Amino acid sequence: MKHKDQKPLTIVIKLGTSSICDEVTHEPRIANMSLIVETVVKLRREGHRVIIVSSAAIAMGLKRLDIPKRPKHLATVQAIAAVGQCRLIALWDELFRQLNQPVAQILLTRNDIADRAQYLNAANTLTELLHMGVIPIVNENDTLSVMEIKFGDNDTLSAITAGMANADYLFLMTDVDGLYTENPRRNPDAQPIEVVTDISQLDVDVSTGGSSVGTGGMVTKLIAAELATSAGVTTIITKSSIPGNIHAIIKYLRYLRQQEGDSNDRNKTFNPTVPSDVSASDPDVRSTARSVTHLASTDSVMQDSPSPSRAPCRTSSPPPRHTRFLPQSHPMRDRHFWILHGLKSHGTVYIDTGAYKAITRTNKAGLLPAGVVDVKGTFSASEAVSLVVIDRKVLTEAEKEYQGDEEAKKAVRATVFEGGEDVGKAIVNYSSVEIARIMGLRSSEIESLLGYSDSEYIAHRDNLAFAPKHV
Repeated sequence: MKHKDQKPLTIVIKLGTSSICDEVTHEPRIANMSLIVETVVKLRREGHRVIIVSSAAIAMGLKRLDIPKRPKHLATVQAIAAVGQCRLIALWDELFRQLNQPVAQILLTRNDIADRAQYLNAANTLTELLHMGVIPIVNENDTLSVMEIKFGDNDTLSAITAGMANADYLFLMTDVDGLYTENPRRNPDAQPIEVVTDISQLDVDVSTGGSSVGTGGMVTKLIAAELATSAGVTTIITKSSIPGNIHAIIKYLRYLRQQEGDSNDRNKTFNPTVPSDVSASDPDVRSTARSVTHLASTDSVMQDSPSPSRAPCRTSSPPPRHTRFLPQSHPMRDRHFWILHGLKSHGTVYIDTGAYKAITRTNKAGLLPAGVVDVKGTFSASEAVSLVVIDRKVLTEAEKEYQGDEEAKKAVRATVFEGGEDVGKAIVNYSSVEIARIMGLRSSEIESLLGYSDSEYIAHRDNLAFAPKHV
């Protein structure tokens, strides 16, 4: 089904270790990988751009070296990853070669995108590969990664990759077919959730962990969904053992968009009957269709809905079961996304509520010294710091109450600061030592105190980034 207004999509598919390797034997799941390859090539032939974020380097290395379980020593794990990454990319390359589809390997650590120029280079490389018709296969560089520069898991890496590539969809493939109100392995009455409009409003059991050779779990997928949706990327959780779900869901969502005439996954309520050529001729849909009452499509959820939609509607051929997280209506600018998710915090700057309101209003200002209450950590100018909001009035009153009792005053300050709200990040114009000297003062006093004045702001407004709920 072709529509002249349907543009090619950019799709990121994240595959966990359990999707690629057997958890016990570490043998590669060749059949499942082949189905993934077929699905990706089908999407490519329809004109879509596809990026794979693939785990399993360590599991592949364990199998290659005949080591029964993942060791604890970091250097050993890194060596195993080096062996396994060769096997992993070779296997992907061989499978895609059968369908004459070129692939490329991209290995990243958080350090690789901490520098703005390197971040843009990585984004430009992805763009060029997609333009050339190549499938980029992204993985964390486990051979070099240490705790300080790790993404933590490939769910997070896939969300950052989706933001970097300005993707339309991020698919987080897992061993369940979506998000449930409770853990379906423990409670058979758990209800599936198809649509999530606000992750912060979710009240679900996410106690499932990752596999013995992986690092993920449902919690990391929710974090990834929050990152990706903040960048305007629709995020979908679905079952990894049925890769054809990806193609079927994409076809279904494109049909919904075409019917609604709404390119932002936001809605006008209607009855989403699947067209005959989607349900009858597409084996991906036919094999997973269920004759059940399913939850209404995400695209028919009102923007002001306070919780995930569960409005039932009847269709003869529902799409494969999945959970879909709607993107933020006002996604982050690329630079702000990079500051918030690409940079590591080197310290904390505590600001008062007045400063917070000033820097988050529509015509937001930069962060002035007068709004800074305290600083924590040691950092230099041009490094990223976390911004934490505290109530200066509460702090002042508490300190007055314990005037003369330094120990009590110190304890009260610690309590107030611990209760502060982390709202975002900033790239600062001054070091921690300099900020400690000028905090609470007017900008006109900076030069007389420091002997110079690089800027009237602690952080310029272009170098301030806030989580969507704090904008």
